[in-house]
Amino acid sequence: MKRKTAARPTDGELEILRVLWRLGPSTVRDVHEALSDGRGTGYTTTGKLLQIMAGKGLVERDERDRAHVYRAAAAEEQTRRQLAGDLLDRAFDGSASAMLLHALESRKASREELQNIRRLLRNYERGEQ
Repeated sequence: MKRKTAARPTDGELEILRVLWRLGPSTVRDVHEALSDGRGTGYTTTGKLLQIMAGKGLVERDERDRAHVYRAAAAEEQTRRQLAGDLLDRAFDGSASAMLLHALESRKASREELQNIRRLLRNYERGEQ
């Protein structure tokens, strides 16, 4: 039986999810204010995006109060893992090494990032994922 996966968020939806992960449960106004950096996105646009995201299962809405409160349906790490797995399957035929090599070729990794990659590989080889 195939496991049901959540919808893949668009770039705009990811921005909203980042706000919800950072702030926690928030009203449309909270999200709109966190996003408004001169882009001119309207309050109603933010509200409509949150409604669409609720329909897709990306956020959950608490309707007990007059101002609806939204929260991310999945933790940030879970969403990142899902997106990475999806990219791995779609673009790299499931090859983690191809994905990592292309990522490292596309932009320079910091010394700290390379140390983290080495640590993760050592842990993976030991079975300490």
